[in-house]
Amino acid sequence: MERTDASNVLTTPPSTSSRPIAARTKMLLEGRILPTLLRLSAPNVLNLLALVGLITFDALFVGQLGSQALAGLTLVFPWMMLMQHTAASGMGGAVSSAIARALGAGRRDVADALATHALALTLALACIFSIAMLAGGPVLYRSMGGRGEVLAAALSYSNVVFAGSLSVCALNLLGNVVRGTGNMSFPATVIVGSVLAHILISPVLIFGWGPFPKLGVTGAALATFTGRSIGVGYQFYRLLRGSERIRILRQHVRINFAVLLRLVRVSLTGILQFAIAHTSWIGLVRIVSIFGSAALAGYTIAIRIVIFVILPSWGLSNAAATLVGQNLGAKQPERAASSVWRTGFYNMIFLGIIGLLFVVFAEPIVKLFTHDPQVVALAASCLRIISYGNIGYAYGMVMLQAFNGAGDTVTPTIVNFFGFWLLEIPLAYFLAIPMHLQARGAYISIVAAEAAIAAVSIVLFKQGRWKKQQI
Repeated sequence: MERTDASNVLTTPPSTSSRPIAARTKMLLEGRILPTLLRLSAPNVLNLLALVGLITFDALFVGQLGSQALAGLTLVFPWMMLMQHTAASGMGGAVSSAIARALGAGRRDVADALATHALALTLALACIFSIAMLAGGPVLYRSMGGRGEVLAAALSYSNVVFAGSLSVCALNLLGNVVRGTGNMSFPATVIVGSVLAHILISPVLIFGWGPFPKLGVTGAALATFTGRSIGVGYQFYRLLRGSERIRILRQHVRINFAVLLRLVRVSLTGILQFAIAHTSWIGLVRIVSIFGSAALAGYTIAIRIVIFVILPSWGLSNAAATLVGQNLGAKQPERAASSVWRTGFYNMIFLGIIGLLFVVFAEPIVKLFTHDPQVVALAASCLRIISYGNIGYAYGMVMLQAFNGAGDTVTPTIVNFFGFWLLEIPLAYFLAIPMHLQARGAYISIVAAEAAIAAVSIVLFKQGRWKKQQI
């Protein structure tokens, strides 16, 4: 049997000899930019909307249990996202690209092996992270300000979520694997299906409808696990029966450590980008928690609203990254640059309108999640302050993704480190405590950090060194 050398495919592009340009490739290299952006971003936006919809509905349902329960979820959520992104999403982009190159080279056996190794590595990382969180959760949540009912709610949610974390990480990783085959609709369909299952199950378990007991926060965690497990089960069904261009086969269960090490190497900067952003979020939560459970609940509601509505912007940013990579590969750097500037402009218009709506209608929007007057006031303040920075976010996220699309993952990692850890966290502490702005100081620091990240990214992008990046 021919040896499957999957490690080489991670760095060796496929042969392109005398192949006609596919219609989709022609669209990326020659088509009008706005229709191309919309077409590329639509499946990704659907996927992201479904994922954050899950988080938003959790906040909506748990918010009915009171600010203490919602504050408990706030302590858990950054750690959950850190695990999910470092164990699955950070690796997913590199794996998806490697699988695409393998299939482009006609090496389905290599693509199958890459998928199996990536899944094994992701599950191993998820296991390590979960064991650490199950053992150290009480200490971590106390260090973040969790006390009394808030701590109890955090532990009730955390223990179930991290015990079932393999399903969460597997869902994300397998979605990236299938995207590498060029099938964008299947991963989005799976995510939407798992989220719909989650939404249907959540109120039943949280509030104890029908014959089910009222489980409160624990019910929300069980609904998350159940919905994700349904999605993972269907993904495995499709991959095992070979209905996709990629399969998980018995002969690939034997682990090749050279492949694993190469996967880690090419994924490292992507993992660091996610880790830097999400650990800074943990720092902000710790600062906000100083001012009580109402401030923490208000921050949770506002941030989840913001994340939900900016997802189309992330979809556009990812589409711009694809255009940059494709056009640099085709020796069209000017079209790549034009795609990024146009995407930033469209993103600015979208987020500018969203920001204006949030500034004007902050209270009515927040009241969809809670009617606690103290929480409403704090959440509305957070929503308004963050919205003032929307134009900065619009350009910043597009520029950073453009660097990634060009193959320069180091620049976004460095920019994120300086923006989030050397500016945002110290500024949040300074404004919140020495300057006595309390939680508002943390909100202002978010705007300042994102504006600085956007400004630096624009300057670096205009210098044009990314055009010479070797992918």
